[in-house]
Amino acid sequence: MENNVFEQMAKRYDTEERIELAKVIVKEIRPELQNSQSKSFMDYGSGTGLVSLELTDLVGSILLVDSSKQMLEVAKAKISQKGMTNAKVLYSDFTQETPELKTDIVLLSLVLLHVPDTEKIIKELFNLLHIGGKLIIIDFDKNDKINHPKVHNGFSHEELEKRLSEVGFKRIKIKTFYHGNQMFMNQDASMFICTCIK
Repeated sequence: MENNVFEQMAKRYDTEERIELAKVIVKEIRPELQNSQSKSFMDYGSGTGLVSLELTDLVGSILLVDSSKQMLEVAKAKISQKGMTNAKVLYSDFTQETPELKTDIVLLSLVLLHVPDTEKIIKELFNLLHIGGKLIIIDFDKNDKINHPKVHNGFSHEELEKRLSEVGFKRIKIKTFYHGNQMFMNQDASMFICTCIK
């Protein structure tokens, strides 16, 4: 019975659009995880794990962190259904408090746009990474058509690069890799991938 409830929940969260978008993102991230079999990987703002649970074969361990218990319940159900031994979940909101953790790679996939204080979260993640660790950000390019009190309207590459280097990140690379229809607040939009090293 219980499994069924999670199936229903997962179906509600994991809409076809989200699943399709996650596939595009996973394809873009996979090359960034070459030779990471021994590395620890954290997906901050993981939701139901649509992206990171497709990457478990490339890394040593995965920690899904989210401030939504429901999302994590769905992720947990997927982890146990698939018998994944190297994936765990953590209920936490780093904008409130950061746990004592260290990791090699952090992924922020379509999360930054929901964080009011982007600088604070970038600093928190910088501190969590081991020296030489990698931050991977997937998000929307700046889009002036979008205006919402709770969401950034995407990010300009220059602005983001400046922010990351001010925090201390090096070797910052940003490129747009995908354009989609009505992807972002019902507007056509493009997504970028940004990688940088501590």
